[in-house]
Amino acid sequence: MRVRKIMLREIHLDLLEPFQTSFGQTHHRRILLIEADVDGTSGWGECTAGEDPFYSPETVETAWHMIRDFLWPVLKGRDVRAASELWELFARVRGHNMAKGGLETAVWDAEARLKNLPLWKLIGGTREEIPCGVSIGIQPNIPALLAKVEKELAAGYQRIKIKIKPGWDIEPVTTLRERFPRIRLMADANSAYGLADAPHLKKLDAAYLIMIEQPLGDDDIYSHAQLQKQLDTPICLDECIHDELHARAAIEIGACRIINIKLGRVGGHTSVRRIHDLCQLKGVPVWCGGMLESGIGRAQNIAMSTLANFTLPGDVAASKRYWQEDIIEPEVEVSRQGTIRVPTGPGIGYKPRRDRIDSLTRRREVLE
Repeated sequence: MRVRKIMLREIHLDLLEPFQTSFGQTHHRRILLIEADVDGTSGWGECTAGEDPFYSPETVETAWHMIRDFLWPVLKGRDVRAASELWELFARVRGHNMAKGGLETAVWDAEARLKNLPLWKLIGGTREEIPCGVSIGIQPNIPALLAKVEKELAAGYQRIKIKIKPGWDIEPVTTLRERFPRIRLMADANSAYGLADAPHLKKLDAAYLIMIEQPLGDDDIYSHAQLQKQLDTPICLDECIHDELHARAAIEIGACRIINIKLGRVGGHTSVRRIHDLCQLKGVPVWCGGMLESGIGRAQNIAMSTLANFTLPGDVAASKRYWQEDIIEPEVEVSRQGTIRVPTGPGIGYKPRRDRIDSLTRRREVLE
């Protein structure tokens, strides 16, 4: 199996409404798509790097550079038996997991199409239907938050996650728990707090959250272990976990009880499976985090979420929550029960809309 060429495309998509976290507000997305020609068959991946280096050090610009100047030269002219080999091939390039993941997932899609298999089956998935939750950004006030949550619950979503930050934490969480005593509720801090805030974060225990996600520094596994000792609420790590070694360290020192796996953050499906298998062995549940992906990235997330230990509803919502019009057909839809039926077609199971993608493309580059 040989990657004959790759096409890099940057597309621009406007969100239906701004999405705000503790580190800023996003109105539109610059998205890097990777199309890989593998033995004459196209596979599609999406690099989840953002427009800025606030969630991750990677950006669209750095990912484009790494793929063109370092990752593609590793693959060029090389025969591989399977997409699973790319993780080790790329190992000499330190970091840049989102760049690696964008290219690796495109090759996985192509391999699945060559084998006439759904991608989720090729990576070892077992679920034919996955549960879905939603992530709700920081709202201007409590009434707006309540209205937003009511809308998402009415749409069937099984879990509500709200973004929090200092000054927007105890009141919104407490209000939601009082208004909706039975919902599965979690809070995501995106590293907005320090260990000194432990007494304040302890107040969230009263809301019986299913987890608080990444409350402390993005690379501070040790302090999360100190915080978890003080909280009844399970800590879920996100930004801290980049590979199996980080996951092992976090689990063994008690830094978390749950792990969020983001396909781009950990570098693709091979790394996902290693983290997934470790967590399954250790009895630590995992779930799929979202990065405001287009339909290409969303389809890859759906495939990933079919692995057996993805037991909590992930941030894999319907296309229409984010985009006026997505770049795949059919668009991703969520049932009234808050689930997505996994596609049965080869590869990611969705068809990229080339006309739509072309109309959104701001730059492209062919590497061959």
